[in-house]
Amino acid sequence: MARRKRRLLVPESRAALDQLKNQVMANQGYHVDSENPDSVKYEIAEETGVPLKKGYNGRLTSKQAGTVGGKIGGSMVKELIRIAQERMKEK
Repeated sequence: MARRKRRLLVPESRAALDQLKNQVMANQGYHVDSENPDSVKYEIAEETGVPLKKGYNGRLTSKQAGTVGGKIGGSMVKELIRIAQERMKEK
């Protein structure tokens, strides 16, 4: 099976998204490596008991993968909503 690569609609936003991820996860007490923003997923996987490792992870269930990705993505979405609400209040 071919490996899927997710591409951003606006590729120039990668740095800003990585910065947001680092900020959100650091606020939640996770160790953040600015050089490797994806490293936090391994810490979350270990914490939640998901056997995630570098390289091929095709044996993970959707639920396991969602546990790790949901914690990161969900936290980022909550922060973006909070920021948007603050900006709406200012106007």
